[in-house]
Amino acid sequence: MAGSERRVVRVGVAGLGRSGWGIHAAALRKASDRFRVVAVADQISERREQAEKELGARAYGDWREMVDAGGFDLFVDALPTPLHVPAALGAMQAGLDVVCEKPMAPTLEYFDSMVRESVRLGRLLAPFQNNRFQPFFTRMREVIDSGALGDVLHVSSHWGSFARRWDWQTYQCNYGGSLYNTGPHAVDQAVMLFGEREEPRVFCKMESRNVFGGDAEDHCLLILHGNVSPTIEIHISGYLAYPPPEMYTVSGTLGGLTGSGTQLRWKCYDPAKAPRQEVWKRWSEDRGYPREDLPWTEGSWTVDASVAAGAKSGYTLPSFEIARDLFYGNLHDVLDGRGKLQITLPQVRRQIAILEEAHRQNPLPMRFRSWVPGQGPQA
Repeated sequence: MAGSERRVVRVGVAGLGRSGWGIHAAALRKASDRFRVVAVADQISERREQAEKELGARAYGDWREMVDAGGFDLFVDALPTPLHVPAALGAMQAGLDVVCEKPMAPTLEYFDSMVRESVRLGRLLAPFQNNRFQPFFTRMREVIDSGALGDVLHVSSHWGSFARRWDWQTYQCNYGGSLYNTGPHAVDQAVMLFGEREEPRVFCKMESRNVFGGDAEDHCLLILHGNVSPTIEIHISGYLAYPPPEMYTVSGTLGGLTGSGTQLRWKCYDPAKAPRQEVWKRWSEDRGYPREDLPWTEGSWTVDASVAAGAKSGYTLPSFEIARDLFYGNLHDVLDGRGKLQITLPQVRRQIAILEEAHRQNPLPMRFRSWVPGQGPQA
């Protein structure tokens, strides 16, 4: 769009649950100079009434009715995971651009079908990975990319707490479980840290120990490794009675970094300033190991108080509004012809490939075949 004029994008939000209402609708309301929610769809009447009252939006009981009625340009797919692919395809076929929640698809076959359709129809298909924009992750990547830590050898991250669950995301028939739920955040960050020099080899061990009958995994160890890339270790679990004090730990040849969503600290040394050493020619000196004092340089980062003020609790990471706002800021630039998506489909394709391989390695018994709203799992 020429000049400084910025159009207001009309939006339809499908699904008014935790993500659709608390993340997407909230972000769109905040960016009312660029977006306006004009339509919503949800099966629960109380949610529809709330959206009509607070947003002034038309409300529908089903996403298909909303798409058929039209009157908007951008479809936000915040439906339960089994509906992500059919709803995104239906919306694009109706001439709409699409934002799709994670996980976009359970397999590469489904994901590639979405991408092909977006290309065929000339529609934008935007993956929603808001944790890519978390302030701590941006700063962590800056430290790593600066080379201060040397070659990164190993990255470990822990996602979870001790928490029992009994909702729809504990069932395989709904593409539930740790890896489809929390995994897209963890693996998206892992893919960025692993880099693009090679495709990662995957090792995964899953277990399902849900005491309420869910058959999807609630404990998962995932490792990405290669020949020249860092080894990335991801631990996602509902059984972390003592979560590690730091969510991330990075080991490099010149130092390391550790921290979580609100603060980071790192230390490294400059090889040019380090003591010069000669290799021992005897078994040992003074019956001990080599010791030295390295010229460490230390750094730290703490999230800005104004950024942290609006954080929501109850998430693996503090849910900072700035992350979702940066996503929608980038999205509007793209829709306005002013930029490119920062979260790309090829990046998410690598993520989907990892999730698919992890599940291939762990064929857990499937107790239920379907889920009926209002009734729950069906054998």
